[in-house]
Amino acid sequence: MWPLHERPGAFGGLEAVPERADSRYAVLPIPYDGTSTWQKGADAGPEAILEASANMELFDIETGSEPWRSGIVTMAPVTEASSPEAMADTVETAALSLIDEGLTVVGLGGEHSVSIGLIRAHAARHPGLTVLQLDAHADTRESYEGSACNHACVMARAREVAKTVAVGIRSMDAAERSALDGRRVFYAHDFDLQPVAHSILDLIEGPVYVTIDLDVLDPSEMPSTGTPEPGGLSYRDIVGLMRTVCRRRNVVGFDVVELMPREHDRAPNFLAARLIYQLMAYMDTRP
Repeated sequence: MWPLHERPGAFGGLEAVPERADSRYAVLPIPYDGTSTWQKGADAGPEAILEASANMELFDIETGSEPWRSGIVTMAPVTEASSPEAMADTVETAALSLIDEGLTVVGLGGEHSVSIGLIRAHAARHPGLTVLQLDAHADTRESYEGSACNHACVMARAREVAKTVAVGIRSMDAAERSALDGRRVFYAHDFDLQPVAHSILDLIEGPVYVTIDLDVLDPSEMPSTGTPEPGGLSYRDIVGLMRTVCRRRNVVGFDVVELMPREHDRAPNFLAARLIYQLMAYMDTRP
């Protein structure tokens, strides 16, 4: 019905069908890298994820499902880059339009500042939202390098519109530590899947938006990020956690950000694409 490898620019390599009205997921590429402070290249992440996704098998063994049958449309990328604030506003507008069409938005970064507009849009349409952050870095600075929409400020902006829970944290400024609610932060060095998963469920009552910075993963599995941090979570840790969250709570949207593709190692690109598809599978098979 929808063959593989027809459109490398579409998630999963699917043809440009079905119509948006018949789809569940809207994949929104946001190739922005305006505030990264070390290595640049995350703006190439969305295209690399889409290219890798065209080479996935679209049957998910674990769930016995095929998320593509729910309908996945890939939108034109958001290219506003005049400032991080303008980018966030444009992303918010685009996401609000898709949500209002009844679509589940899947954001592809780009660096982590792209999540600000996505989070604001979901908070506006889903009262009582909790943002679940999977990340190596706290990202709670009020402002950084002259902007409140810097990648280091994502969760500070999220706290303005939603409750937050952070998982995998292992890097922050000393000033950030004093401002964190320790009950809502699960550090990488303390990570134990089952206790953490159950504690997160206890903290979430309403809808959930998930933002996944790929540097939450250990660099041995995910070297292709701008700021890799040792001591990270594994792919199995992440999917195990998301299996529980997606099945026990109402995940209304998510993003995957901070892939900085490398020319001679495409495995991390494929990991990112497969992680996205796995979350779709969990969401599709929620009891």
